[in-house]
Amino acid sequence: MIEDLSVILCGTGTSSGIPIIGCRCEVCTSEDPRDRRTRCGACLRFRDPEGRSRVVLLDCPPDHREHSLRLGLDRCDTILITHGHVDHVFGLDDVRRYNVVQKSEIELLAEPQVLDDLQRMFRHVFRAHENVNPSFVARLTTAPISPGRPIDRFGLRFEPLRLLHGRLPILGFRIEALDDEGEVAAEQPGPLPLAYCTDVSAIPPETWPRLEGLRTLVLDLLRPRAHPTHFTVDEAIEAAERIGAERTLFIHMSHEIRHAKLDPGLPGGMRLAWDGMRL
Repeated sequence: MIEDLSVILCGTGTSSGIPIIGCRCEVCTSEDPRDRRTRCGACLRFRDPEGRSRVVLLDCPPDHREHSLRLGLDRCDTILITHGHVDHVFGLDDVRRYNVVQKSEIELLAEPQVLDDLQRMFRHVFRAHENVNPSFVARLTTAPISPGRPIDRFGLRFEPLRLLHGRLPILGFRIEALDDEGEVAAEQPGPLPLAYCTDVSAIPPETWPRLEGLRTLVLDLLRPRAHPTHFTVDEAIEAAERIGAERTLFIHMSHEIRHAKLDPGLPGGMRLAWDGMRL
């Protein structure tokens, strides 16, 4: 079994980050550190069954360098990508530093279309031989993933879940620890089983059963007003109530969400997350 598991919600804000450039609203000028939100990403730190330190990233947002420095990260073994939007992947250039420190490549897992998009966005990384000058770029190995096909890594199982971000199909992940036989362990450590579901506007019928039996749900909650590609406050609460996790933490919040105002009124077992929150 894995040991010393820590799940960190590195960033909890929407694509603009909070505070928003040029905005003087009460949230963007708030002195409450919970209202300062960088772009969404999460990190799992643990020791694998052989006792080796491991780090797995869920997305790699533009603020990843800041997240890494705050956490003191010095390695990255695997990166799981939910979808290819800029606010979830534009930190990939910074993972090159882990290559140097750990002296190994980094595994990048995403859906085939997302891998295609990343190879286009990061041509200097994936086609480094075409760069005019020799370049210090990340060294990544890629593999496709898809819903319903779990990935086992370092004593953990990551199951891709189909979610909808408006009309765009994306991934969430259900995460569970494995036992010594390679099966899902009867007793789960810390916040596991955990589902990480960012950028959600709808959950397809086939995904609901895979959200049962959770200890922790991390779920999109953008703002009170309707939005075509994200859950509103009421929609997120309704989904969380249906899923029934022991604990739900809301992320991907806009500057219409002031922590001290909304958090106290949430139903039992539900809370707003904040940057750097450890589970």
